[in-house]
Amino acid sequence: MLVYTPGEPAGIGPDLAIELAWSEHPAAVAVIADPKLLRARAKKLLKPVVITEITPEEVTQRDPLVHFTGQKQLLCIPVKLHAQVKIGKLNPLNAAYVLETLSLAVSLCTAKNSREHIHGMVTGPVHKGVINQAGITFSGHTEFLAAQSNTPLVVMMLATAGLRVALATTHLPLKSVSEAINQDKLITIIHIIQQDLQSAFKLPDPHIYVCGLNPHAGEGGHLGDEEITTIIPAIEHCRHQGINVDGPMPADTVFNEKYLQKTDAVLAMYHDQGLPVLKYKGFGQAVNITLGLPFIRTSVDHGTALELAGIPGAINTGSLLYAIETAMEMSRNKYGSA
Repeated sequence: MLVYTPGEPAGIGPDLAIELAWSEHPAAVAVIADPKLLRARAKKLLKPVVITEITPEEVTQRDPLVHFTGQKQLLCIPVKLHAQVKIGKLNPLNAAYVLETLSLAVSLCTAKNSREHIHGMVTGPVHKGVINQAGITFSGHTEFLAAQSNTPLVVMMLATAGLRVALATTHLPLKSVSEAINQDKLITIIHIIQQDLQSAFKLPDPHIYVCGLNPHAGEGGHLGDEEITTIIPAIEHCRHQGINVDGPMPADTVFNEKYLQKTDAVLAMYHDQGLPVLKYKGFGQAVNITLGLPFIRTSVDHGTALELAGIPGAINTGSLLYAIETAMEMSRNKYGSA
């Protein structure tokens, strides 16, 4: 069984939960949300759903092979909204509610013997701005889940058919990227990528390309020296440890098909260096994966789409279904479950 957090209640995350109940997919899913929100959204979408409420304690006792979704039914672990939801209208009063659903998902995934029943979590889109507007410092799912699970370093990776892109830094202003990259951190990130590609994706000797930070990977130091002082030493260190890693490669070169055919993942130095290519190639059919966590976590590749919420037939469930399929595949590979 997987747990799904719909994210921002005014956006399409709850819509995705309702569509899930009407879709065929390979997993039982328990939705962590306010059941009143789900019932109201089902009514708005003209898609009636039978919602069965279940306690956090009960969810670890359910047979994971029983499908409560895909038959116009949903399992729901209730978390109460803090304020009434107006579809498409952000409300800072519900920011704490969003984080409560995530915290509960983490506690379920990390509970003792949880892997017998909970195979991972799938997350819907959150709105970072409204959470920060509520006075809660929040830079994204990746950082929040790391803090909640006491994981010192995790790696954000997006994947679609034929391409995986991991990030050395995530949600930072561009001016802060260089100072956030150091040799020890890059070495650890490369190790995390290698280990999860081996364990969760069954790649015995994964090949990783590392991007440079600067244009043309620094042009031998003429366009920046981070490649010379930081990135190359980290790559060489990892090679000496037996990791199949190459670079630094210019970002305007590495995403050429002739290179992508030779690699299992590309490590980009910052968010908008790697993700525009990934999303151009597979938007709507891509998945966001957090590597290095003590549990499986995948997510949709899109935002809250406030303007589409509550409109019958307006959304595409492709990314959510791909996130579910990926989570189950990773769980089978890594833990032998599901």
